[in-house]
Amino acid sequence: MAAKPFSIWSPITIPVMQFLNFTGEVGIILGDAIRRCLKRPFELEETVNQMAFLGVNSVPIVALTGFFSGAVLSLYLSQLMNTYHATNFVGATIGLTVTREIGPVIAGIMVAARCGSAMAAQIGTMAVTEQMDALKMLSVHPTNYLIIPRIIAGITMLPVLALVCMWSGVLGGLIIGGTEHVPYAVFMHSVIHYVSPEDMLKGIVKTPFFGLIIALVASQQGMRTKDGAVGVGRSTTNTVVISMVLVYVTNFLMARMMY
Repeated sequence: MAAKPFSIWSPITIPVMQFLNFTGEVGIILGDAIRRCLKRPFELEETVNQMAFLGVNSVPIVALTGFFSGAVLSLYLSQLMNTYHATNFVGATIGLTVTREIGPVIAGIMVAARCGSAMAAQIGTMAVTEQMDALKMLSVHPTNYLIIPRIIAGITMLPVLALVCMWSGVLGGLIIGGTEHVPYAVFMHSVIHYVSPEDMLKGIVKTPFFGLIIALVASQQGMRTKDGAVGVGRSTTNTVVISMVLVYVTNFLMARMMY
């Protein structure tokens, strides 16, 4: 049997084709979800369940991560600002950093790791066990039952989680700043003076895009799962990695446009 000819373009064409396949599949899923979102049946119970899973159940881990992110930032900044007698800028720096970047990004990453992986595993398991075909036999389209509720949950719950992360990050910075000889009154005055509602709003505006990305990637990876349990694990890993990368890329692009 003749061996396949080797081409010097193979290392380039294969990743390009994989990227184009991924983009096309995500586009098809999004287009189908938009087309069906106003058509019956409306899976309200599943949507509420996904909102609770993605939103309410993620509050503790997002708050904890945001708290320690603000705390470690305050630890370094307080020591540095004390050296130059500029502790009145510690609160402003932490407030702006948390509201503009850390809050939205941490919320997106935590949801991608905690919920995106679970979404991909659930949909992937249904795909390899032929439950998708069972749904169709029951006249329930997988897009209505699986994808649309997750997209709605991602778009609506990520802004709330980002707000939780912002508040917990500032709180962590306030507490640790106090242990590093930054008076609480000075810290809060700096936050109030330099951090405007517009900064919080611009940070929150990013998060629906993060939620949409996570839901779409999880759905795409889950629906294309094959090869049994090994495939489910592969889809879960791919979902987390791709979602995190796209969250960072999207955050940079939106930050570039906003600021």
